Amino acid sequence: MTESGITRRTVLKGAAGAVTAGTLGPLAGQALATHAPLWKVAQRNGIVFGTAIATWMFEDEPFMDLVRRQAALIFTMDDFLWYQLKPTPDAELNFGPGDAIVAKAEENRQLVFGAHLVWDEGFGEGWPEGAAFELSEQEAREILFGTLEATVSRYAGRMAGWIVVNEIVANGDEGERGMRTDYPWYQTIGRGFAAEAFHLARQNDPEATLVLNEFGFETVNEFGDRPEPRRRNALRIIDELQRQDVPLDAFGIQGHLLADRFHQRFDAKAYRRFLAEIADRGLEILITELDVLDDGLPAAVRPRDVAIADIYERYLDTVLKEPAVKSVMPFGLSDRYTWLQEDFPREDGAERRPLPYDSDLARKPAYWELRESLRQARNRTALWTPPRG
Repeated sequence: MTESGITRRTVLKGAAGAVTAGTLGPLAGQALATHAPLWKVAQRNGIVFGTAIATWMFEDEPFMDLVRRQAALIFTMDDFLWYQLKPTPDAELNFGPGDAIVAKAEENRQLVFGAHLVWDEGFGEGWPEGAAFELSEQEAREILFGTLEATVSRYAGRMAGWIVVNEIVANGDEGERGMRTDYPWYQTIGRGFAAEAFHLARQNDPEATLVLNEFGFETVNEFGDRPEPRRRNALRIIDELQRQDVPLDAFGIQGHLLADRFHQRFDAKAYRRFLAEIADRGLEILITELDVLDDGLPAAVRPRDVAIADIYERYLDTVLKEPAVKSVMPFGLSDRYTWLQEDFPREDGAERRPLPYDSDLARKPAYWELRESLRQARNRTALWTPPRG
């Protein structure tokens, strides 16, 4: 804070607005373009900055160059999902996409974060609807654990971490002792499927960070789920797995944020308590799929971008106060590739703008808030060291 009350963040917001409005002078614009990349800003405080991509984006060279320059870690968006890996129940495993994305990350000296070994989605059209629920226990064990072991062992020693189990936390009083029961592997194998998956992952890749990944802890979300019961259920599952000596290393918080009344609905103090409770259990915390669903915001680009940036600021400044948070991974860098446009299009037809860069790969106000949150974060001991230094 200066004597005039102007902070570095205020200056950056003004600069971002000037870039958006096209009023920044050429020398100032050149200065903004030559600053340190996001991964390096984050690394100075012990944070690994990454982003999610898929092999089908590789032909977009300008976008891939942006990813190479800004991210120290690659979250595998699609390439280990079963529509790629096992496109039909009887198909041989297809490691082509997985091999390609791991090789690309290694070529760029980036870490790789694999997703997802166990999930109830991502099967693709080759799986008849409900087919996973109809497997016998033996069939389910062979197909789930066989695929897991083959995948993890193939890339052992090359992965920073794996999301071993994704999205098993129940809403409210649904499910059983905090865990979803409407999950194919729960119904076919039983409640122990999650613990067994973690043990198998550890056996096949002893050095990788093993992660339980989940969403819905911030505000009421687009599905109407309330965050408080989901937080309690997540902690119940963590406690159960730890009592069973399951090799759980980290908890992944997806960070899909809903813009609609975010500032009124987001209880920063309660969220900090939740993060502290996870950290008190000895777990690292990763923000794995950060973006903003811009429902409740105007269609006009400028006010919408500013509002989204404010949400990034509020959320990240809250999260990064917790030193157990070791990585921040937006679910993409550019609005050019966002799942929200396809899965949740706006009713007014305006294109979604959830990410730090727009569809033309230009920095948005959210970029500056993300960058400044990483810069101002308290220093912590790093979980991973990117190969680039």
